[in-house]
This record gives sequence, structure tokens and C-alpha cells, in this order.
Amino acid sequence: MSLLKSARKTIAFLLVAALFVLYIFPFFLILTNSFKTRLKVVSSPLSLPTEFKLDNYVSAIRKMDFLHALGNSLMVTVVSVVVIIVMASMLAYYLVRWKSKFSSGVLMALVASMIVPFQSLMIPFVTIYGQLGLLNSKWMLCFYYLGFGIPLATFMYHGFIKGIPKDLEQAAFVDGASRIQVFTRVIFPILAPITTTIAILDVLWIWNDFLLPSLVLLSDSNRTLPLSTFYFFGKYTSNYSEAMAALVLSIIPIILFYLAMQRHIIKGVMDGAVK
Repeated sequence: MSLLKSARKTIAFLLVAALFVLYIFPFFLILTNSFKTRLKVVSSPLSLPTEFKLDNYVSAIRKMDFLHALGNSLMVTVVSVVVIIVMASMLAYYLVRWKSKFSSGVLMALVASMIVPFQSLMIPFVTIYGQLGLLNSKWMLCFYYLGFGIPLATFMYHGFIKGIPKDLEQAAFVDGASRIQVFTRVIFPILAPITTTIAILDVLWIWNDFLLPSLVLLSDSNRTLPLSTFYFFGKYTSNYSEAMAALVLSIIPIILFYLAMQRHIIKGVMDGAVK
């Protein structure tokens, strides 16, 4: 029996190690190829770089206007995620505590909207909003992210709020708290685990999104980081070495975000599982 358990542990370890290698291998290729010349990337993409020069990074920062694109991505991501969290949590609280045919219909409409893929809406989306002059604006991009992000966030908040006992609210009302104070000081702090989860999902989605910004942001001054990395892929030629460097630069903020939120991410997952 001990030999069988040891064999199972060894097999499980090998499977996990293989999955880890498969997962990390694309990132390893991006990082190593970011230090090579364009010819080396094309001729031997799997080889290690002979020397580690930062020429590709310097050129990528200059060509993609990195700081400006970084500011655009930060602005769009932060504004969109914050507004999604505030509006979705308040809407979910209303739908849970004031049950009616109207609230049930709103919830069903939100759930149904998540079934429709964005790709099926692209052509009418661009046509209608282009005719109304509602494209080529970072603020309008944030508005569109609200429309696509609030349904899922509301659905997740809705299931979490249903598990919060009403006695907590009644005690706050007895102490003289208003409805807004009850939500902001009693309910919303309890939603911290699911709020952390939603924030992580939305930050990863909005930061890395390429399709929606490519349809909305038409001018170079409004480009986000994913759009800026596309600058290196031309019609007749592509600079893969600088593109790899640009991808590494685009990934760094997300890695820093994860390192800063790591403790909260783990706590949010554990609290959410217990809840």
C-alpha cells in the first residue's frame, strides 16, 4: 500500500510539473526572444539569447509611446473596474432585498445578456455608435465596459448577498442608520471577498482586452497597451523582437498588480469558499 501511495504521489507530481512547464513555456519564449535580434527570433526562436541587451526594450518604449499608452490603460482599467464594482454591488443589493416581478425581470435580463457573445454584436455596435459619434473616446470605452461587465458582476454579487442575514441590517436601522449607511458600512464591507474576485477578473479582462479598444479607439493618442503592441506587426513586415519586448512591458503591470494583491487574492478565495 505504501508503494502504491508513493507511485501515485510521483505520478501526480510529474503531471503537475508537466502542466507547469506547458503553462510557463510561452512566457519563457516571450522573455528570451525579447533579447534577440529580429533575424534570430525568426531563425531560432527556441534558442537562448547569446547576450542580454536592452536595445529592443528601449526601441519598443519609444515606438509604442509606452508611458502614454500605460496611462491610457490605467485610466480605462481603474475607472471601469471601480464603477462596475460600485454599480453592480448596489444593483445586486436592490435586486435581493426588494423582490418583485420587476427585480426578477432585471436579473433575468442581465443573465440573458451574458449568453450573447460580443463577436455577434461587433458590426452593429460599430455601425450604430459610429453614426452617433460615440467612438474614439477613452470615456466612451469605459462606458462600454460597464455595459459588458455589470451583468456578470451583478450576478456574482447577487448570489453572495443572498447569504447575508437581514438581522445585521435591522440592527443598523435600530441604531439610526439610513439605507445608504447600511449598505456602505454594513453590507459592502462584508462583500470584500467577492469584490476582490470581481476586481481581479475585471482588471485582467480590461487590461488585456484588444478587440473592443480596437473598435472604439481610432486615434493613436488614445491607444492602450494592447493596441500599442500591435504597432510592431505591419502588413508586409513584422519586428518580432521588439514586439516581444513590448509584450513583456505590457505584462509587467499585471504582475506587479498580482504581487501587490496576492494576500488579498488568497484571502478572498478562502473567504468566498467558506461563505
